Amino acid sequence: MRQWHSFIVTTVLMGLSLAGCSQQQRQSQLDTIISRGNVVCGVSGELPGFSFVGQDGKYSGLDVDVCRAIAAALFDNPEAVEFRNLNAKERFTAVQTGEVDVLSRNTTWTMSRDTSVGLEFAPTVFYDGQGVMVKQNGGIKSLTDLKGRSICTQTGTTNEQNLADEMRKRNINYTPVVFEDVNIVFATYQEGRCDAVTSDRSQLLSRRSALPKPEEHVILTDVVSKEPLAPAVAAGDAKWNDAVRWTIYTLINAEEMGINSKNVTQLASSSKDPGVRRFLGAEGNLGEGAGLPNDFTVRIIKHVGNYGEIYDRNLGPKTKLNLPRGQNQLWNQGGLLYAPPFR
Repeated sequence: MRQWHSFIVTTVLMGLSLAGCSQQQRQSQLDTIISRGNVVCGVSGELPGFSFVGQDGKYSGLDVDVCRAIAAALFDNPEAVEFRNLNAKERFTAVQTGEVDVLSRNTTWTMSRDTSVGLEFAPTVFYDGQGVMVKQNGGIKSLTDLKGRSICTQTGTTNEQNLADEMRKRNINYTPVVFEDVNIVFATYQEGRCDAVTSDRSQLLSRRSALPKPEEHVILTDVVSKEPLAPAVAAGDAKWNDAVRWTIYTLINAEEMGINSKNVTQLASSSKDPGVRRFLGAEGNLGEGAGLPNDFTVRIIKHVGNYGEIYDRNLGPKTKLNLPRGQNQLWNQGGLLYAPPFR
C-alpha cells in the first residue's frame, strides 16, 4: 500500500511540474509584440470618430487612439501600430488566428463572444445603444411604424440579432435586408432600397454626418439594446490581456485624477501626492506586474492624452459628430466609466 501511495504522489508531482514547465514555455503575445516592435491592431477603418482612414491615408478615431495608447505604453511611440481594416465577419477570426494582436473595432461585449468565441474583452471604451435611422419625410416616427417595411443591417453583428428579438417581442413584421459590407448597408439605405437602417446609435450619427444631406435623416428615439463596445484579445493570454486592460484603465484614471497630456510630464517629476506618484511610476513598480514599463502611464498620457482628451478630439463638441458624452462620463460625473485603484 505504501509503495502505491508513493507512486501516486510522485506521478501527481511530475504532472504538476510538467504543467508548470508548459505554462512557462508558452509565450505570451506581449513578448511577441515587444520582439516585433509594433502592435497589429484590427479596426473598422470605415467609421468616422471611431476608426477612419482620411484622404491623407492617416487613421483617426477613438478606437484608433486606443491602439496608439497601447503602442505608447510598450514603445513610447504611438505610431508603432500597424492597422488592419476588418469587416464584421472576419474580425473574430483575425484575433483567433493571431492575424491581429488586438481588435479595437466598435465590437459589443457579449457573453457568447466572451465565453465561446475565444475572446477576452478589455474594459468598455464606449457605452452605446442600438438605434434606427429613417428618412425624415418617410412617415416613420417609431419602431411601430416600421411594420411591413424593410430594414437594412449588417450580418454577423449583434444589431441583426437585437432587431429580430425586439420586433418579435413587439409582434412587428418587417423585412430584414442584410449585407456583410457595412458600406453596402448604408449605400442601400441611401438609395432608398430599404426604409430604415439599424446600427449602434453612434455609428448612425457617424454615417449620417457623411450623407449628402444629413438633415434629411433622423434617428428614432427608440433604443433597441445596450451595446458596450470594448477591445478584445485572444483568450488564454492573461499577460497580454493585462497589458491592454491596464492601458485602458490608465486613460480613464488619468481623467479622474486631472492628469492630461499637458501636465503629465511635470507631475511625474514634481508631484508630492503619493497617489499621483504611484500612478505615474515615480514610486513603486505597478507597471512590472502588468508586463509594462514602470512609466507606462506617463508614456500613454504624454502621447495620447486621457480619456476625456481622446473623446473630445474624436467625438466631442468641436468635431463634426458633436456627440454628448452621456453614459461615457466618468463614474463620479454620472457616467459609467470606472477604473480600479492603481495600488
